[in-house]
Amino acid sequence: MNWLNELLTAVLDAVQSVDPVLRTLIAGLGIFLETSLLVGLVVPGDTIVIVAATAVRSPVEYLALVVVVVLGALGGESVGFALGRFFGPRIRASRLGRRIGEHNWHRAENYVDRRGGIAVFVSRFLPVLHSLVPVTVGMSTMRYRKFIAWTLPASVIWAFAYVTVGSLAAGSYRQLSQQLHGAGYLFVAVIVVFLAAVVVTKKLIERSQARHWAHPGDGDANTIDPIDPIDDAA
Repeated sequence: MNWLNELLTAVLDAVQSVDPVLRTLIAGLGIFLETSLLVGLVVPGDTIVIVAATAVRSPVEYLALVVVVVLGALGGESVGFALGRFFGPRIRASRLGRRIGEHNWHRAENYVDRRGGIAVFVSRFLPVLHSLVPVTVGMSTMRYRKFIAWTLPASVIWAFAYVTVGSLAAGSYRQLSQQLHGAGYLFVAVIVVFLAAVVVTKKLIERSQARHWAHPGDGDANTIDPIDPIDDAA
């Protein structure tokens, strides 16, 4: 067994040693925070879910993780919607709102106004917008029932994709690690290819949807601007 196999085995065993209920709840909490405006811009929910998925050892654990991740995503986005409904203007004018950037707020508003429910669905797969759109929708006239109806299928697709990749990669590695010297490299390759595919898919979605959130004067409408640091002098 080479050094990579030994390292991966140790990491996977450590994750596996965590109580299944606890690690499932941690994954649900991670995605809940990742889809919430206040912390969703910095919490790596996708990483937490993939790590938790590597410990899945049965169909029951697999389905339980998917369900909890979906519920966590729905909960986080519902919190974002409620924040927008009751505190939207205040959040936008706050220090956090300034950090997000007025340009991103305008783009989120344009996207929701022009695409409605489709914007809610697609935003789940885009950086920045996945945390910003629920709040923006909360400030709009869209009803919560319509919002959650579009959020649910997007959350289900996202959960199945990440949990499936994590569990299959780890399961294949465990089966091959004793026979294949390079099993660790295969595991890493599967994760890297998946993450690369995610990045490419997000870029393609951004390009296909950019015209819907663009407004006159946009220099580069194909991407959502990164979050800028807050000016301490402000």
